[in-house]
Order: sequence, then structure tokens, then C-alpha cells
Amino acid sequence: MTTTTQADTWGLHESQFWLRGKQPEERVHHAEELGFWNVYGHPEAEEVLRDPATYSSDTTRLVPKEMMAGVDPDIDFEEMQAGNLLQLDPPLHNKMRKLVSRAFTPKVVADLEPRIAAVTNEMLDAAGSSGRLELVEDLAYPLPVIVIAELLGVPASDRHLFKGWVDKLFSSSEQFSLKEQTKGREDAVKKSLEGQKALVEYLGVHVDERRKQPREDLLTKLVEAELDGEKLTRNEVVNFANVLLLAGHITTTMLLGNAVLCLDTHREWDERVRADRSLVPPAIEESLRYLSPFAAVARATMREVELGGVTVPADQMLMVWVAAANRDDRVFAEPDTFNPLRDPNPHLAFGRGIHFCIGAPLARLEGRVALNILFDRYPALRTIPGEPPKFQVNPNMTGVRELPLTTA
Repeated sequence: MTTTTQADTWGLHESQFWLRGKQPEERVHHAEELGFWNVYGHPEAEEVLRDPATYSSDTTRLVPKEMMAGVDPDIDFEEMQAGNLLQLDPPLHNKMRKLVSRAFTPKVVADLEPRIAAVTNEMLDAAGSSGRLELVEDLAYPLPVIVIAELLGVPASDRHLFKGWVDKLFSSSEQFSLKEQTKGREDAVKKSLEGQKALVEYLGVHVDERRKQPREDLLTKLVEAELDGEKLTRNEVVNFANVLLLAGHITTTMLLGNAVLCLDTHREWDERVRADRSLVPPAIEESLRYLSPFAAVARATMREVELGGVTVPADQMLMVWVAAANRDDRVFAEPDTFNPLRDPNPHLAFGRGIHFCIGAPLARLEGRVALNILFDRYPALRTIPGEPPKFQVNPNMTGVRELPLTTA
């Protein structure tokens, strides 16, 4: 007899076994039928993320060219990846990251707090007083999009466009594969590329505008920036801005929705956190561990390696499941228990090493400010019987995309 878990009730992807109280049979597992290796263990994941010389972030070289040709014969991978911070290795990664790190210094982030509070209140005012809130649509999506759009210098009023394109990027429930390219997988890649192209074209218009008319915004800083005496190419600026716009809002959207859901599911913690606001940050950290927004990141081996007692050859793709690592019972006592007082809590939700999420301080601030305001405005936030949350369908993500709540 199988036990129905909360993950099943919520319709979370069946491949996410760690949300169903299970530990992996192997911490490093070769998924031969998919053509890559899965890394599930926490120490193993940390080892991979901390060693960019051995485990490269440039994974596109391992995707068979014929696979992409079937989707779009005109696709130029190099063009698409130029300036993409997530796919870069040192030394170029370090230089590119340094360019943007000035926009995310502790002072710059801290100074955004009044704006984050103002936007949160504006969004909740607009949601009205019907006693009902759809958390993602009313707050968790628009808040971080408005903040990152204003930082970059693109119109926050275009956020409905971003949403349409981003939804295309992550709309597939198909598991990624380097082997068999089924029609479902091919359609998923096509749809994802449509969203990617639309975003890139949109940002390209704004980049061209900044070359002619500079402003006081991050996009202008990227256009004017120099690396080794040379300005970034148009592609580099566009792809760089694309990553910032995407990563700058998706994580916070899922973080805030997941945190509210975790507290609704664990009412005793909801009461404690409301009564003692110093528990808000650790509650956010525990929700990041418990429901990690981006479940996996990819890496490519540069040489043969020993990982978790297994030999992995060179030029192999690794899917590093940080969400599974965050439930590793060798590192976290009672990993399936939601406990904001967990200390230490070395979760990997924001990554590790040189690719540690540059926007993590901003995401944490947005989460803290928004959660406190939600507590101040609503004496209770409860899920509605018969209207369960809806999660992202992509197996590489764990985040609510719809969360209807009653505020009475």
C-alpha cells in the first residue's frame, strides 16, 4: 500500500522523491537512459559547486548539435550564451560578476527596503479587501519584477509581457534528456526558445536605446562597462541583463509563495513567527531548504573524477539536485521536519562557491519585508479548502505558481 504524501496532494513532480520522505539509494547516480549523472547528496553537491575548474558551468557543449538542429536549425548557441553569467567559468565569470556586483552591494540592497515596502503595500492595496488574496498574482510575482525592472531600467509596467515569456521557458513537465529526443521534449525546447528569443529581442531594444541615450540605471552601466579595455558586445549585455531579469524575480516569487505555504501548513510556526518577528529570516531560510525554488543546477566534468565513491568520466553532464541535498539526512537531522530554529542550516538553495546567487541578499530582503507586511495587514493567511496551491510543473523547480488564500 502506498502512502499519499503532501507532495502528491499538491501535484508536485513525481521525480521529486525527496519531497516524499525518501532518501536516494545512491548519492551519485548515473541516469544512463537520460545521458547524465544525478548528484543527490549534500557533501557531493557542495564539492561540485565549489570546484569550477573540475565541474564547468559551460554545459551547452555537451548538448548534441543534432538535437538542437531538430528544434531550430538557425540557432547559434555561442550567441545565446555570450555574457550568460550562469554558463561562464573563470576568469571571464569573475570579471563579468564583478561588473554587476556593484549593483548588489549590501548598501545598495539595504537602501531598497523602503521601495520594497512601498511596492508591497501598493500591491496589497490594489488587491482590495475582499478577504481573499491570490498571493502569487497579487504580490509574489509583481513585487520582485517591479524591483529588478526598476534596477535594470526597463518599464515595470511591461511585467505582463515578461510573465508570458517566462511561463514559456518553464512550462514543460518533461524531464531533460541528452539521449532520446521525444516529440514532447522537442516541443518543450521549442516553446522555451520562443520565450527566450522574445525576452532577448525586448532587452535588445532597450540596450540599443541606452547606447544612444544613457540613463542612471544598471542597463546603462552594462552598456558602458569595459572588460580588459573593451566594451561588452550587444549580445553580452543583452544576455547578462536577461539572466538578471529572470533570476532577479523568479527566485523571490517562489521563495515568498513557498514561505507562506510552509507557515500555513505548520500553523504552530505561523503563530510563533507572527509573535516573534526575529523568526522571520530563519523561517525564510528553512522554507528555502524545505521547498527549494530551483531544485537543480547543471555542471560538466572537465576530467575523470571520483565523486561520492563513484567514478565519473570526463565530459559528462551532472544534474546537481540541491533540493535533494537540502534533505540529506547525513547533514540535516529530521530533514522532512519544517523547523525554523534549525541551526546550523547549511542549505544550498542559493548555490555555493563562485556562482552563489548574486541576488540572494535582495531576495532575502524582499521576502522579509513582504512577510512582515503580510503579517501586519492580515491576522490570518490560510489556504482555502478545495482550492489547493498549484506548483510549477517543471521538474527542476519547486515553487507555487498559484496560492489562493483567505485573509479573514
